[in-house]
Amino acid sequence: MLPINIKSTLNSKNQELIEVYQSNYGILYQADCLKFLNALPDGCIDVVFADPPFNLGKDYGKDVSDKMKNDEYLIWSKQWLNETIRVLKPGASLFVFNLPKWCIEYGAYLNEKGMLFRHWIACRMPKAFPRGKRMSPAHYGLLYYTKGEPTVFNKVYAPIQLCRHCGGEIRDYGGHRKKLNPKGINLMDIWDAPEEVWEDTCTTDKNEEVWTELEEMWSDIPPVRHPQHKKRGANELAPIMLERIIAIASNPGQIIIDPFGGSGTTFYAAEKLHRYWLGTEIGDIKPAVKRLTDLANGNVEEWESARGKRKLKKQSIDSTQLDLFSYM
Repeated sequence: MLPINIKSTLNSKNQELIEVYQSNYGILYQADCLKFLNALPDGCIDVVFADPPFNLGKDYGKDVSDKMKNDEYLIWSKQWLNETIRVLKPGASLFVFNLPKWCIEYGAYLNEKGMLFRHWIACRMPKAFPRGKRMSPAHYGLLYYTKGEPTVFNKVYAPIQLCRHCGGEIRDYGGHRKKLNPKGINLMDIWDAPEEVWEDTCTTDKNEEVWTELEEMWSDIPPVRHPQHKKRGANELAPIMLERIIAIASNPGQIIIDPFGGSGTTFYAAEKLHRYWLGTEIGDIKPAVKRLTDLANGNVEEWESARGKRKLKKQSIDSTQLDLFSYM
């Protein structure tokens, strides 16, 4: 269960936080993000993931304004960023997902506050359209900072992406691919002989599942558009993204929080990976509660990546991902 001091602190402020769901691993509240963060003790959290509204004028419900003036939006953003920094343990991790326009502002502020920059992860945005006198947007930014040197950083591997037409690897690993084991390998550290650089990528075994170490460009995060997976009208994130983040920056038994709970993706991923979690959503909480209830009843969501509909060899993606992400 969650540590006693955190639960007791939150319970003492239950007049501001409405508990809507509880499991063996976490508690979901309906409340404003700042009230939730203010209720947490200093230095008690291992990972914060924040996916705030992007200030694009979308409808998140009657209690949420997604159309502020830019300076008002930044003032509000700095308020919740300050609180996330406060509640993080030394060496803990902060991930913030937003448009590059706002990630630049967030990064500058986090640098000013003494947080340690780790990565700007580019999450590719498929099927985007140009807007006015601008290039077509191609990615969202995922900022990764830590409160000093990280206490946890797990190497996480992703499946090598294959061409949906010929079945060959999209990236040219060349002769290196033959050296990969099922969990992947850091190619640049080991294989550098020039005669091993090239091979015909379309001659690879289409049934072979090969994994490689993660990079800063994530192009295998599927958009949540199909009604089979979409839990609400507003935007939401695919569970595979949150599973990856939680696996990188935490170990089983540590605590994850999400102050913008949305459809409950963070909590769903934390439950699957045996991490404790806390979170809040100011708007409609029914989608998050349904997702968590479904998981508790054994309904695990299957997600396709950019590799197409091909299933993993021998076992389902959930069991494979859990083996890779557990770090027991």
